[in-house]
Amino acid sequence: MKMFLKGDRCYSDKCAIDRRNYPPGQHGQGRSKHSEYSVQLREKQKVKWMYGLLENQFRGTFKHAERMKGITGTNLLVLLERRLDNAVYRLGFSNSRNQARQLVRHRHFLVNGRKTDIPSFQIRVGDTITVREKSRGIASFLESMEAVARRGVPQWLELDRAGFAGTVKSYPEREELTLPIQEQLIVELYSK
Repeated sequence: MKMFLKGDRCYSDKCAIDRRNYPPGQHGQGRSKHSEYSVQLREKQKVKWMYGLLENQFRGTFKHAERMKGITGTNLLVLLERRLDNAVYRLGFSNSRNQARQLVRHRHFLVNGRKTDIPSFQIRVGDTITVREKSRGIASFLESMEAVARRGVPQWLELDRAGFAGTVKSYPEREELTLPIQEQLIVELYSK
C-alpha cells in the first residue's frame, strides 16, 4: 500500500508500489490468507509508520483518544493529525513527515511566536505555525513550498506562502482525512 513515506517520489512514476506492488523474492506473488489479528496488526503498524511513532507513543495517543468524548477511532486520527510535525508536513514546509520531525527538532518553527522543538506538540484552533526568520533561506523549505501545489493544503489549515506561516482554522473532520486508514481495526486490536 502506498504510504507516502518517501516524499515527492511517491507522487511520481518512480514509486516502488506503482512499479511492483508485491513483496520481493521468489514467493512474493503467492496468495496468502491473513487472520483477523494479522489484519488488525497490519493496520496499526501502517498508521504508526505513516506518522513516524513508536509503540509507546502510539499506545499513549490511543489511550488519550479513548478518554475523549466521541468515537475513539476518529479521536485517534484527529490527535495524530494535530501533531506539530504532521501540521508542518501538511502545510508543505517539508516533503515528508520524517523531514518535518527533524526540522521541528532543530527549532526551525515558532508556534504562536514561541520556539517549539517537540514534534508531538498538539496544535489548537487559532495557532500560527511560522518558519523562523533565520531558517527561511534553507533550500529544503523553498523546494517543499513548490511541491505543495501538487499535494494541496487541507481545509482545516490555512497557508500564507509569502509569510512562511500557517494557521489552524479548525480541527480536522474524519471526512477530510483522505488517508486509507481503517481506524476501527485499531480500536478492535487494542480492546482485546
